[in-house]
Amino acid sequence: MSKLIIYDTTLRDGSQGEGISYSVNDKLMIAQELDFLGVDYIEGGWPGSNPKDMEFFLKMQKRPLKNSQLVAFSMTRRTNISAKDDPILKAIKKAQVKTVAIVGKTWDLHIRDVLKVSLQENIEMIRDTVEFLTSEGLTVFYDAEHFFDAYRANQEYSLSCLLAAEAAGAKAICLCDTNGGMLTSTVSAVVSQVRARIKTLLGIHCHNDADLAVANSIAAVECGAEMVQGTINGYGERCGNADLIPIIANLQLKLGKECLPEEKIKELSKVSHFVSEVSNMKQRNDQPYTGSSAFAHKGGMHINAVMKNPMAYEHVDPSLVGNHRRILVSELGGKTGIFLRAKALDLDLSKEDPQTKKILKTIQELEHQGYHFEAAEASFELLIKKALKKFNKFFELEGFRAVIEKHSNKKITCEAILKIKVKGVKEHTAAEGDGPVNALDNALRKALKKFYPGLSKMKLCDFKVRVLDEKAGTAAKVRVLIQSQDEKDSWSTIGVSENIIEASWQALVDSIEYKLLKDKTSQ
Repeated sequence: MSKLIIYDTTLRDGSQGEGISYSVNDKLMIAQELDFLGVDYIEGGWPGSNPKDMEFFLKMQKRPLKNSQLVAFSMTRRTNISAKDDPILKAIKKAQVKTVAIVGKTWDLHIRDVLKVSLQENIEMIRDTVEFLTSEGLTVFYDAEHFFDAYRANQEYSLSCLLAAEAAGAKAICLCDTNGGMLTSTVSAVVSQVRARIKTLLGIHCHNDADLAVANSIAAVECGAEMVQGTINGYGERCGNADLIPIIANLQLKLGKECLPEEKIKELSKVSHFVSEVSNMKQRNDQPYTGSSAFAHKGGMHINAVMKNPMAYEHVDPSLVGNHRRILVSELGGKTGIFLRAKALDLDLSKEDPQTKKILKTIQELEHQGYHFEAAEASFELLIKKALKKFNKFFELEGFRAVIEKHSNKKITCEAILKIKVKGVKEHTAAEGDGPVNALDNALRKALKKFYPGLSKMKLCDFKVRVLDEKAGTAAKVRVLIQSQDEKDSWSTIGVSENIIEASWQALVDSIEYKLLKDKTSQ
């Protein structure tokens, strides 16, 4: 298995994605996770361009990496100044790294219209910069910005930029599709032609503006590139960068190219989810290989086939990348989905059991009303256990009232008054909240906590409302999804009604009942 070099730029290029703003601590945590994964290079940022990046490099000096090398990013020297006198290049020394990536112009359009220097002066800027940094004992990678556009516009000049960097001592030349608009056939042809002219290590750096960054990166490897640059989850400016997650999985599992140590491939899902969490970005359910839907099966025919032979509808074993198969429960899944879910819950239910057919009919009716059990597996578990008489009520509602008050120039206040019966005891409580649902949640917990103290370790972490029929206006039916968690697990519940408070109450009660059932089972 041939070894490829994986170069991660999440902390620099990825941080330029809309909605992402890493603190120094965020960058330190991600760097540690990437080092654990075993990528070859971690581009930490641009020392000298901003205080945050410099602080990161200074703190990293006390946190040496075990498996990866830290890289500083910078650009070729400015015009009318030598590389040794350029303060931006001097700042690299403070970062105390062994490797630096230098981005330079190769497209005559940029040189003429952006830099506003002669083509020869740009060549001198590249040569001077690389020579200076190598004389300082640094390993230099040259990133040829907009290379594919440059090659199409002026083939010989763009190649002369690469040759100048190589002659000056660059250890790697990286071809960048900076605008992200290249087709895969173009990338393949250009990489093959450049590979024939360049002796040093050749890399590829693709952006995703045409939704081809992953395909283009893999095509470049097949045509001779030995280094792939990208970001975790494809984060980056505009439409993002090449996503290293599917790139690594495809190259290693399907092309036999070693990207990571073999035992680390199964960590891809964990790292993908970790970086999305630190980045405060919602994890894509449909992300190839590591998304929660990547190996999820909903259609009855699919479920039936995959249980007989997973290869029928799965291109790889999900465990290879640290993911797992999910059998979704819906009106499309048929009896097989219900049987398999019941089996996972250790419930005695066969496909031919009349109860299975009854549960399926109930699910079909509820989903027709707007329920969506594949997104609320905790509510489904409660439904199936209630249908099989495997559930005993923890409390009974006698009634509640929610009061919302708004006075001129004052904040809205919400109060919930609740009456329930718990273990034969009537409880009458009241509580305030930020809104009516929060007030109901507070009142319900207040009434239950002395009977079920484990509820103190549970919290609601997400609340979503979707209008199911927007044509009905304010009388439309709504679907409420609530996500809850405790110190061990997280779970989702659902409620549907024309009244948003009623839908919220359904989802809220399910979330609490699931927690109580979970605690009882674990005792």
